[in-house]
Amino acid sequence: MSWKLVALAPKPVIQSALAAHESLWDWDAEIVLTGSEIAEDRPDDWQLDAYLPRRPTKADREAVASLFADGAPELVAEKLPDTDWVTETQKQVAPIRAGRFHVHTPDYPADDTPGVVNFTIPASQAFGTGQHATTVGCLAMLDAMKQRGVVVRNLADIGTGTGLLAFAGLALWPNAHATASDVDAVCLPVVEENCALNRVAMGQGPGALTMLVAEGMDHRQLQARAPYDLLIANILAGPLVSLAGDFADAIAPGGSLLLAGLLETQEGAVRAAYRTAGFRLAGRLVNGDWSILWLRRRSIG
Repeated sequence: MSWKLVALAPKPVIQSALAAHESLWDWDAEIVLTGSEIAEDRPDDWQLDAYLPRRPTKADREAVASLFADGAPELVAEKLPDTDWVTETQKQVAPIRAGRFHVHTPDYPADDTPGVVNFTIPASQAFGTGQHATTVGCLAMLDAMKQRGVVVRNLADIGTGTGLLAFAGLALWPNAHATASDVDAVCLPVVEENCALNRVAMGQGPGALTMLVAEGMDHRQLQARAPYDLLIANILAGPLVSLAGDFADAIAPGGSLLLAGLLETQEGAVRAAYRTAGFRLAGRLVNGDWSILWLRRRSIG
């Protein structure tokens, strides 16, 4: 039996609630959130859906309501047919095209255009609420970094989710050592499945991906494989600020850091934290309300 709680609010309110959810390490994994426009002709009116495998309890309502900093809108409970709503929602996701990359679910065909790199990413819980603007921005920025001559021999993708950005890094720098990690253990089998689907080797050597479950940089293997030429973190502004020092310790002088998951309004605080940690801005793009930052660690001396 499936249910959902529905909240209607302006776009910035729903996006802030989604951002608050992503920053919670102890969120109930059975409550799956999505945010979307109510209608194409009303782009500023959004809806938050909280899917549950049970009738919403008082605690469930309080958890969802707590995501709204200035008071929650009315939460309306709806009983749903017996369907995997996470998978069904993600099946509606259209393919992503960014730079040379074409990302699609198995419900869509690959792009056979010469030079296009295709990735198949099935619908899964690890796809999460999927702020696609940040994913597209990261893929486009990685492509731009390659075109600007960045050389990567050792990369890490922190908060990898489905493994997609790590896959893109290996497609651009096929001889690199690659490490991906996520705080959510459900991502481990998801990344393993996606590696098989996309013919990405798993292992310790060049051109292969090592997948770990870790919070931030808190894993012996993540630390042992440093320093990294490229570290990717498509997470959220709060954790990005907190991890500035850890990332600085893990990146080689002159190495690149790709940050995403921050709203443009949060960019100043994030850039200030990384400036203090010894990084300079190398590139920036804005996709919708989201900023994607390419930073480089200053060389020593």
